[in-house]
Amino acid sequence: MSDLTIHPVREAASDRPSGAPSKREAVAGLTPFVDELRIPPVLRPGRKEALRGIDIDQTTTWVRLHSELPPTKVWAYEGHYPGPTIEVRRGRRLRINWHNRLTGGYPVTAAEAKPLPGAPLPTDEPGRANSTPVEGVADLPPWTVTHLHGAVTGGGNDGWSENAVAPGDSQLSEYPNDHRATSWWYHDHAMDITRWNVFAGLAGMYLVRDDEEDMLQLPSGRREIPLVIQDRNLDTDEEGRLTGRLLHKTQVVAQDKDGKNVTLPFTGPYTLVNGVIWPHADVAACWYRFRVLNAANSRTFQLRLVDDATGAPVTGAVWQIGSDGGLLPRPVPVDGPLSVASAERMDLLIDFGRLRGRTLRLVNAAPGVTYPDVMQFRVGTTQVRDPFVLPQVISPSFERLTHGSAPHHEHRLVVLTPPGPVGNFHPEMWEMEEIPDTGLKFPVEGVVQIRGADGKTRTYRRTARMFDDTLNHMVRLGDWEQWSFLNLGGAGTHPMHIHLVDFQVLSRDRYPADGDPNFPYDNKTGGTRVPLEHGGTAPISPGDQGWKDVIQVPPGQMVNVLARFQGATGRFMYHCHLLEHEDMGMMRPFVVMPREVLKFHHHQPGGHGHDAH
Repeated sequence: MSDLTIHPVREAASDRPSGAPSKREAVAGLTPFVDELRIPPVLRPGRKEALRGIDIDQTTTWVRLHSELPPTKVWAYEGHYPGPTIEVRRGRRLRINWHNRLTGGYPVTAAEAKPLPGAPLPTDEPGRANSTPVEGVADLPPWTVTHLHGAVTGGGNDGWSENAVAPGDSQLSEYPNDHRATSWWYHDHAMDITRWNVFAGLAGMYLVRDDEEDMLQLPSGRREIPLVIQDRNLDTDEEGRLTGRLLHKTQVVAQDKDGKNVTLPFTGPYTLVNGVIWPHADVAACWYRFRVLNAANSRTFQLRLVDDATGAPVTGAVWQIGSDGGLLPRPVPVDGPLSVASAERMDLLIDFGRLRGRTLRLVNAAPGVTYPDVMQFRVGTTQVRDPFVLPQVISPSFERLTHGSAPHHEHRLVVLTPPGPVGNFHPEMWEMEEIPDTGLKFPVEGVVQIRGADGKTRTYRRTARMFDDTLNHMVRLGDWEQWSFLNLGGAGTHPMHIHLVDFQVLSRDRYPADGDPNFPYDNKTGGTRVPLEHGGTAPISPGDQGWKDVIQVPPGQMVNVLARFQGATGRFMYHCHLLEHEDMGMMRPFVVMPREVLKFHHHQPGGHGHDAH
């Protein structure tokens, strides 16, 4: 089949730090840093093989997530969790036959837990105590569809959620790979059950290489390491011992009008890197490249490197050189916490040469995290000759877009609503169209008014709120479009993902949000009483100024992104990449068509190409 190789991380034993840490106390029943980081195998299809097509099987297998655990049943690509890292060259087309060979019962137990007064958060505790199983999950069939996240490919190859296949069937997809060097990833995207299918193990990385990246002579081979970061919970037996079984336990916060539980998105006590809970990696005292992927269902990690002995942050050693859509123009120093939301990728360089002989921890520095450890690095004591020098320019071909330089474009507004009676107690994603203010008596359900930075008040009416509502977004092939995501708060930060395209962030505008004393949105009605007032702008972080396909939209911000819809046509989706939100309805379709065809379509795209700031 493919050139299947494994890149080891292990350095010579004699090169390990002399002060290697002694065994630690168990945390949530498991000892951190006793297991070595695993590296997924690498698939590098040759030219003939890529054109003919490669076969990747989804199979049921058993893995050890930690040496102190019994084996865990997972669903995996090619029997590996995470799946193999697929490497391709830019412009070399690849056909993949994704075969569903899954067998047996569903590998995930889903439960919902109510918090108890004075007790720890139920999601921080292993096992199903004080929870009830989610009815029907145990009976789910192995129904899957693979989406290559970030890829520019036709709608028929994109992994449409409703086009999932049953065991014995195959999904045939073709990827042109005509894209700058970048890190994509592939994962399950089955309608309504993505959160559990990905949780079961169906995820892997996909790297595109090109000449511009080659010229940088970045650390490679065993010194280029994927870090697929996830969090999980595990079940326990009647005596409280960990069984290793995957447990998707979420916290109940309310009940909807039908009496069903309303839960928060999943977070769990155990952090896995490449399928290992709290691993360690032995590294040499030189530069390394890490391809970081947050493949967690919903947790946003605030990653920080700290000294293991003192807990003090490490400075001057970590640099970001790429984001979701490829290389950044210049390296960005990472001394503070690096925010990585679900589905975001970060291309990082770490200079372990300046950290020789030290033991380091990668931690999640987000507030309120009970178990912050992610993994440990043990830096060798031997001085290593390393010819790599950090370049001052990473991508000379990169061009930054701004409001002033942006080509003429359509504008679309998407409002992310608070949970409440209108949204059946779940947050919703509303597509909006501008309408004239014809003396409406506010608040009106589905109507939002915004007073932008220019002082003008605009009135928007909801045109869709659920996945199956009428299709409104018809995009002309080759057109530029600005999409504005306005988060009215109440449900935290939404990482918004648009299939097919890379985009750049033009601006972040501040508006009142749920919890603000001046918040003018009436949650019972589902509309604004008075206009949302522009409250200035928020900075765009250096890492967010590159090409992106996922963007964090915090409460009280309108994030404006610009993309060109080129390279493929068909039906695609955009959605919140918190998998629980996506499955609960925060996902909508759009269609890209040739402009010559679209003029004959009965519903033409709106011509509201104004600046809505």
